[in-house]
Amino acid sequence: MALKVYLSGEIHTDWRDQIIDGCKGLDVEFSSPVVVHENSDDCGVAILGAEPDKYWHDHKGAQINAIRTRKGIQDADIVVVRFGEKYRQWNAAFDAGFAAALGKSLIVVQLPEHQHALKEVDAAALAVTEDPAKVADILRYVLTGGLPG
Repeated sequence: MALKVYLSGEIHTDWRDQIIDGCKGLDVEFSSPVVVHENSDDCGVAILGAEPDKYWHDHKGAQINAIRTRKGIQDADIVVVRFGEKYRQWNAAFDAGFAAALGKSLIVVQLPEHQHALKEVDAAALAVTEDPAKVADILRYVLTGGLPG
């Protein structure tokens, strides 16, 4: 059994690499949003043309990024959403809700101090953890039935 996993959420740490490294040898295909912050922010104006108003600059980028995100989530078997420490990724909350609405298996990675703020998101998840390595353990279990250690 192969899995397609979409890794959504904060782009300022190496959590995606931790999960991908932890899944070496497993039949898992990963996808994600564009994680180069400048490319993500500026894709709309780079492709469709400059905007003098920052709102429209951001709006164009958000819409183009949404095309990639929606496609990635729709194609995924499992969606992993990470909420970071420093940055509150409101788009990650949308991604979690979209995945849940599509009936996708959802795994949330968050810090303990965000438990209250994310209680509704957590309620839609099938697993919640603080540690990206635990996501790799979950994926390994799903594919092989094997437990860590």
